[in-house]
Amino acid sequence: MNPPIASVLFVCVHNAGRSQMAAGFLAQLAGDRVEIRSAGSVPAERVNPAAVEAMREAGIDISAARPTLLAAEAVQASDYVITMGCGDACPVFPGKHYRDWELPDPAGLGVAGVRPIRDAIRERVTALVAEIDTHAAH
Repeated sequence: MNPPIASVLFVCVHNAGRSQMAAGFLAQLAGDRVEIRSAGSVPAERVNPAAVEAMREAGIDISAARPTLLAAEAVQASDYVITMGCGDACPVFPGKHYRDWELPDPAGLGVAGVRPIRDAIRERVTALVAEIDTHAAH
């Protein structure tokens, strides 16, 4: 097995919706080629059930995921740091690829409200995988 070509950290405040969905899509699209982390500046107790259901509809099971507290070490160990509205809670280290994805917070929304967020995340993760593959090829 080859080592991962990149590592990605997804960060949102509660690590219960957006970042978990993004990690699920990245695992599906990139498999073992990319090391995946997700965390939150103020992690929730559990993953948003509407996010779990919306991802299940897309054929991805994130029900076993657990919100994790953001640690500077996770940022330092990642090549790509994708924030989703955590603002200044994310430490910045030189040499990392930072992206801020402006996405609505799915907290409090039902599955119907989460679906468009899920679909936007899928599009962005697909573009991210293409970018990672392009960088790895050079």
